[in-house]
Amino acid sequence: MTDNSDSNIATADALTLLLHNQHAIGAAIDELTKWLSENGAETVAHNAVVAMEILDTNAKALTEAIMRLRQS
Repeated sequence: MTDNSDSNIATADALTLLLHNQHAIGAAIDELTKWLSENGAETVAHNAVVAMEILDTNAKALTEAIMRLRQS
């Protein structure tokens, strides 16, 4: 049977990878948002900004969960 700390480490590692993916997606959306704004698609750019805000909120929650897992 796997030790609970081993499970926590594996879970934290998986969440860390998801967090890195989330940051990469956010960076891509940011670039697209800039391009959309510069090319007259302000409404779409605004929707992308809203999506990025959700990513940021979720990234904070993921970071907190990772820290709790790594400390346990």
